[in-house]
Amino acid sequence: MSTEQATPRALVTGASTGIGAATVRALRTQGWDVVATARRADRLTALAEETGADAFPADLTDDAEVAALVTHVRAGGPLRSLVNVAGGALGADSVERGDIEEWRTMYDRNVLATLRITQGLLDDLRADGGGDVVVVTSTAAHDTYPGGGGYVAAKHAERVIASTLRLELVGQPVRVIEIAPGMVKTEEFALHRLHGDAEAAERVYAGVAEPLVAEDVADAIAWALTRPPHVNVDSMVLRPRAQASNTVVARG
Repeated sequence: MSTEQATPRALVTGASTGIGAATVRALRTQGWDVVATARRADRLTALAEETGADAFPADLTDDAEVAALVTHVRAGGPLRSLVNVAGGALGADSVERGDIEEWRTMYDRNVLATLRITQGLLDDLRADGGGDVVVVTSTAAHDTYPGGGGYVAAKHAERVIASTLRLELVGQPVRVIEIAPGMVKTEEFALHRLHGDAEAAERVYAGVAEPLVAEDVADAIAWALTRPPHVNVDSMVLRPRAQASNTVVARG
């Protein structure tokens, strides 16, 4: 949060698509230097060519790749903000029928990935006047819904990382910010969750006049990061106007 750093620098995870890619674009538009990371190198390369971001492919479920990413980030200079977007949902089964491997994968991608990279860069964020840890969770981190047990459990756990870290770092120059989006229509989230079933993915948003889009969430992230250094946005919940809760949605 140093006011002396002329060009703030951020690492954005999950940057190959959706909210992550939109956040890279938003921060670059506002003059930030950005390191963009995700597993898919081809998409990162295209995003880097479009935005001028620094692309570094990494799988955040792999300790060695996280270590390599941390080394790369440090080599590039001071880091102001870490934006944890990587994650995602798999399946929509009941708790009774939930796939254990899908639950395990969601926990690793949403919870342990955030933990690994946050642990790796926390000292860097303390340096040079301080910095920010942003954790993009979901309204699934605040309530539940049928068929969402595995994702809800993972996002609740990810939210606890942010809320606990904020308590542990009180008095230190690090802001911990949670951004919790509700229904966001992106090109891949529902499609991946429903194992590539495009028709089922489209039904998630059927009749909803204006679900959020990735750019809406990116705008909120950029706004939170650009508040004065003494202002911490503990938790921001974003929903489309048509969504009152995880289960109450107006459909035309």
